[in-house]
Amino acid sequence: MTDFSAAPQLDRREQHFRIPGPRPGLSLFLRFLPAAKTEFRPNRAVLYVHGATFPSALSIAHRFDGRSWRDALGEAGFDVWGLDFYGFGHSDRYPEMERPATDNPPLCVAQDAAKQLEAAARFILGHQSIHNLSLISHSWGSMAAGLFASAHSALVDRLVLFAPIGRRGPRRYETPAAYPAWRIVTPEDQWNRFVEDVPAHEPPVLSRLHFEEWVKRYLDSDPESRSRDPAGVKTPLGPFSEIIKAWHGQLAYDSCKSPVAGRHHSRRVGRIGVG
Repeated sequence: MTDFSAAPQLDRREQHFRIPGPRPGLSLFLRFLPAAKTEFRPNRAVLYVHGATFPSALSIAHRFDGRSWRDALGEAGFDVWGLDFYGFGHSDRYPEMERPATDNPPLCVAQDAAKQLEAAARFILGHQSIHNLSLISHSWGSMAAGLFASAHSALVDRLVLFAPIGRRGPRRYETPAAYPAWRIVTPEDQWNRFVEDVPAHEPPVLSRLHFEEWVKRYLDSDPESRSRDPAGVKTPLGPFSEIIKAWHGQLAYDSCKSPVAGRHHSRRVGRIGVG
């Protein structure tokens, strides 16, 4: 099995933790950047929940022109944590990812990811001696965060849904496709994801120069990525399969059961810095 344990330090103050996850024998990876405190402030922790195809280092912690979203949160007084789900970044890979993709159903579905999120949240609360924390979820991560917040609302101070996946009504006689356990995501796949939904005649959301820098680190997240032709990162397909299900009327969580989401979503977004 490939060793994914050696995580580069993205900031001199960054700390790394490996913790037991819900699956016996598999560990989860957490990166932590304490707040840039210039005065006394109470501990305020925020945990970032990544989306379907890339881990925390390539999202909240990645610096474009020397600055990341994590930096802005730290300056606002938040201790910032990033979790990599099983199969992503520097968390352990599912053993099923060593087998042909068609041998198993999609890996890292929301129910599974919510249990991983719970393990991370309880570790953070104990480590920092606090009673609750904030969550920022990106894209498909909203499903795992929604399930977790519904079941453990006392542990969640506020929940931010950044570009969440919404439910679309099913079309008549149409059912979602079935997917295997994992897939290979190439740099071209990622570029297309970043640009394909930008309306015509609107400026791009990401420059090619920024993307070329980003994609090198993306390929670094899987030590075997450059041995493939074309190069690509092996990625669990549970998240993508659930996005497709959501677009066929089957959302993986019920937002009505998340009192935190109902209480804080629209009012709190600006305060945490989500555009």
